[in-house]
Amino acid sequence: MKRSFFLRSALALVILTGLQNCNNKDEEPDSSNPAETGKAQVWLTKGDKSKLLSKEDDLSVTGSTSSGGPFITVDTAARFQEIEGYGAALTGSSAYLLHQKMNEEERLSTLQDLFDSVYGIGISYLRLTMGASDFSLSDFTYDDMPAGQTDFNLEQFSLAQDLDDVIPVLKEIIQIAPDIRLMGSPWSPPAWMKTNGSMKGGKLKEECYDVYADYFVKYIQAMNDEGITISSITPQNEPLYFTASYPCMEMQPGEQASFIKNNLGPKFQAAGINTKIIIYDHNWDNTNYAISILNDPVAKNYISGTAFHAYAGNVSAMSTVHYAHPDRDLYFTEISGGAWATDFGDNLLWNLNNIFIGTALNWSKNALLWNLVLDLYSGPQNNGCSNCRGVITLNYYNGAVYLNEEYYSLGHFSKFVRTGAVRIAATLDASLAGIAAVAFQNPNGTKVVVACNSTQDLKSFSVKQGNAYFSYTLPARSVVSIIW
Repeated sequence: MKRSFFLRSALALVILTGLQNCNNKDEEPDSSNPAETGKAQVWLTKGDKSKLLSKEDDLSVTGSTSSGGPFITVDTAARFQEIEGYGAALTGSSAYLLHQKMNEEERLSTLQDLFDSVYGIGISYLRLTMGASDFSLSDFTYDDMPAGQTDFNLEQFSLAQDLDDVIPVLKEIIQIAPDIRLMGSPWSPPAWMKTNGSMKGGKLKEECYDVYADYFVKYIQAMNDEGITISSITPQNEPLYFTASYPCMEMQPGEQASFIKNNLGPKFQAAGINTKIIIYDHNWDNTNYAISILNDPVAKNYISGTAFHAYAGNVSAMSTVHYAHPDRDLYFTEISGGAWATDFGDNLLWNLNNIFIGTALNWSKNALLWNLVLDLYSGPQNNGCSNCRGVITLNYYNGAVYLNEEYYSLGHFSKFVRTGAVRIAATLDASLAGIAAVAFQNPNGTKVVVACNSTQDLKSFSVKQGNAYFSYTLPARSVVSIIW
């Protein structure tokens, strides 16, 4: 439920005091316990919902241990990918609910819960739909023309529909999280650019490759004029799913490679645009799409990485692409919860094992869920999923905001693993069956371990990092974030 200003203030005081105490302990060991060298903060969510991102008692960090294990051994010298952020998608539907169905006080309180890392969960990355998706109020692009007409000079290009809700909400978010990363993904080009003259299905006409690249340039420049920096784009959302009843388009790997190397990449370069180009943006069940494009050295030169969704396949697909092209990055850009999966604990553990811990261990630089906000009816919908669940749910009849399992799953990462953090090694003793864990070091030097216990039993372990040791017992079917 929506939290009050006083609760958020109290939470902020607890965090700041804890961090201050941790810093003080580093300098002045507790004389009553000379072995203590610091404190570790503990944040717990239990599958039975009795604890929800709850701040627990601090743990003692010592310079030695009396424990015989089992251990999670953290090595800050073994460094992997740098993290860009954690978050969800600010769809047209989500922006509409925030902007039109909440008053200013309710909206700003909710945005703090989502984007402030002290008062809330500190979301640091958002995906935007370039034009309409299956969660918009209608079908539209930024250059729609009457049937039979074209606009190769993009004279009619306009962000007008995003100015209704998406851009105003984004500007409020940027006030809270000025360094937030933003990814733009189109579901369809304008219908006049397509072989079937429709936003649904079809392909990009060969004669429109160049103007569609100009369309991306216009979007990035127009958003920049609004004070909004687009960090990255994907050329097409789910390019292998093109029979939907909402905006979609087929784009085979050879077509995407051609578009990038002959049009989009050179246009970005000519315009001085540094926005990253990220390919694929579809399910884990296909690795050849990305690998085949990256095998083209000219196309690869313009590409920063590959994005995946989780509606089919296994998270290990990301490592397959990583090892084929280790000089290019990996991103995770979409998964939704919904009414098909209603058990809080099962959803929490699946999200942690696959989407958050799983993608991090498989080289992803981010992890994004689907809709940031939906209403009680899983909408507003635009001919797509009829039972999806947002990170939060808004009851606009009474203003209540419900924090879903996606909020807590995401929060265990977004709140503590900040942009610029680096994944570091975390090796688990073999006896810790049923435990999954990943570790990071933040830019400020703090270390984070996120662990989940998928078993029905308590699991005790000690974390060992250099000369620092602490012990913890993780409840059954629970998730913990530990920071020191």
